[in-house]
Amino acid sequence: MAKSGSSKQRLRPIVRLGIILISRSFVVSVFCCAAGVVALLLLPILANNTYVSENALMPGSANSMLSNQDVADAYKLVKELGDLRLKSNNVDVESQRLVARYISELGADVNYHEFNPGLTKFSPLKFFSSPDFGISQDDNNCSANGVNIIGIVRAPQGDGKESIVLVTPYDSSNARFTDYLSLGIAYSVFSLLSQVTWLAKDVVWLVADSRYGEYSSVSSWLQDYHAPVFYSRGTGHSSLCNDTLLLHGGTKNNAIMDKWCSSDGLRRGGTMSAAFVLKVADDSEPFQDTLKIYAEASNGQMPNLDLVNIVNYLAIHRQGLHVEVRKFFSLSDAKWLEFLGKVFEWVGMVARTLNPQWKFGIPTADYVDGTATLASSLYHQALGIPTGSHGAFRDYQVDAVTLEFSLTRYSMNRGSKDFIMRESIWKGGSLLAVSSGSLLHIRGHCFWLIEGVVRSVNNLLEKFHHSFFLYLLTSPGKFVSVGIYMIPFALLVAPLPVVAAALYTEANNSATSTEGDQLSSQNAWENDYTISKTSWTWLKAAKEVMIVHLWAAAVTLFPYYICEIPNWSPVGRLALWGLLSTAFLGLFFWLLGSPSASNRTGKEYVALLKSVTISAAFIGLDLMSVVNFATAEFGALLLVPMCLMVQPIQLDLKVRRLRNLLRVGFNLVLGLLGFLPVTFYMIKGIFDDFDDLKLDDFWHWLESLWAWNSATYLFLGMVHLPCWLLCLRILFHS
Repeated sequence: MAKSGSSKQRLRPIVRLGIILISRSFVVSVFCCAAGVVALLLLPILANNTYVSENALMPGSANSMLSNQDVADAYKLVKELGDLRLKSNNVDVESQRLVARYISELGADVNYHEFNPGLTKFSPLKFFSSPDFGISQDDNNCSANGVNIIGIVRAPQGDGKESIVLVTPYDSSNARFTDYLSLGIAYSVFSLLSQVTWLAKDVVWLVADSRYGEYSSVSSWLQDYHAPVFYSRGTGHSSLCNDTLLLHGGTKNNAIMDKWCSSDGLRRGGTMSAAFVLKVADDSEPFQDTLKIYAEASNGQMPNLDLVNIVNYLAIHRQGLHVEVRKFFSLSDAKWLEFLGKVFEWVGMVARTLNPQWKFGIPTADYVDGTATLASSLYHQALGIPTGSHGAFRDYQVDAVTLEFSLTRYSMNRGSKDFIMRESIWKGGSLLAVSSGSLLHIRGHCFWLIEGVVRSVNNLLEKFHHSFFLYLLTSPGKFVSVGIYMIPFALLVAPLPVVAAALYTEANNSATSTEGDQLSSQNAWENDYTISKTSWTWLKAAKEVMIVHLWAAAVTLFPYYICEIPNWSPVGRLALWGLLSTAFLGLFFWLLGSPSASNRTGKEYVALLKSVTISAAFIGLDLMSVVNFATAEFGALLLVPMCLMVQPIQLDLKVRRLRNLLRVGFNLVLGLLGFLPVTFYMIKGIFDDFDDLKLDDFWHWLESLWAWNSATYLFLGMVHLPCWLLCLRILFHS
């Protein structure tokens, strides 16, 4: 007896703590889940002000050098492009030749890049990699459809090993006035940079042919930029070279041929330090110039926060622009969110009365706006789809953002088309034109901002690394770091291993104890600490979980073959996918054998099945948090309550108490919401409009996920779907 008592007291504190947590798994689950949701709602309050971590950036340390001549040349380019569209029939080639001529006149290197836009196609082997949108300079297909124009200013103070990239999307066949403005803004800054003496990094200006999509043109250029292809004349690229010469002006002498076709024809700068995509939005703000920043890339990747910080700092403190990031405006009008903000504001006031140093709580308006922005940041990271062509750079570990200018519109008397064009340039922050042909005033909001950002990056001595790569934005000037936003996720998934261990222990102790000798969970752990090694029945539950996960992997690959069927509507493909999934589920259980409880009662087997299911969900959520945290966060909000609360309906209906009936209702609601099409249509209806829902929207959404090789698609197919099906299996177990 003494020996038994001494061995019992030798248990380590960590083991004793585990025993206590497992014996009180219900309390732990309720506390952790509630704390995780509250912590998630507190993130806008816990957000920190942004700051520039890298001192070498020195934003705003120099005055602008933009001259009247740079702006006037930009106006001439925009004016000629507008006139060309009205006069020329071959506007595509002529406009590209015109832009190239302007770049060449600056003394910069000018280059054409031809590419095939290709077709997006589901490829299960390309997840976690960049989407293959373009196949450029292919030996077997020289009929390129898109042509990018590249201008390179060589840095007088540099060694050619680093570069800064400016990107301007331009649809030459269907150019809008905003496209001309984008070109004008970028050209004026490029013109200035071709003359300065302080430049230490090459500046590459990419006029991206966006006829086939902004992303595909940039992605194709980056692919060839980082993986050059060398060839010589007569090797199957005569078509490419002839097209390039046609754009260059039709000259076909040997010197030009050697210049353009002796290699892959693509001029390069150094290693890219940063990239900026410059756009002018179609909409306009009635009172102030607005800058919108887009930063999300594929699979939730974000650029270094310092890049966003210098843009935000210069735009607000130097140029007086109103800076915005994406947010859900539907949440901005939510009454429950406003009420929650008032509660947190009141708690903060009470805390400050107790101790003035406690700085908890923010104004209600700031909380609502911060929550709407945080939800948008989480949502777009969770999708895993880039919010602009800047995402192509992040696939090559280059920090990049898209800067979109929404310009102030003033009511003025427009006397002619010529005046409208000059007025639009003035709205871009560059020129003020008041009559025929006279330029009387120069402003520089957009131009000075881009110049200042390029100058800051030019000061950088190394790659961005001082600030955060893992963060969520609650406003352009506030962020939540990884050390804070991981807390809600950790609290949400913490109950999963505890409950899984408790269920396994309960089932094991029920099988080894005699009838009428039922012990409490804690006493069972303390008295029966050494678990019987002869009990291997849990492998049958593990077998069923494995079968379901194998089925889910097959279902995830079905679109690869369904997309090969020509002339099928999205609704038809979605229906075929559902039929194949159902048929294969029965086939898997028939081939691998349907598990049975054998010598165990149904209640014991259900406990083991739930334990293994929860363990699989825990592993899947943890792995996904490494790849894309936002996806794991949304997945935890759906899967954790569903896995923890699920219990056979038959057991609750036998008792027929209010608590049991409520649990049945919650389980049915969670099971319905866990079904992916229902979840999709509910979210789309809440944030958009239920009247605009279409049956094929779900298929188009999934197509967008696998076309962009989003890891979210793998999570939905190989983690969420099998866990949902196993929960239904437990729910309707008899």
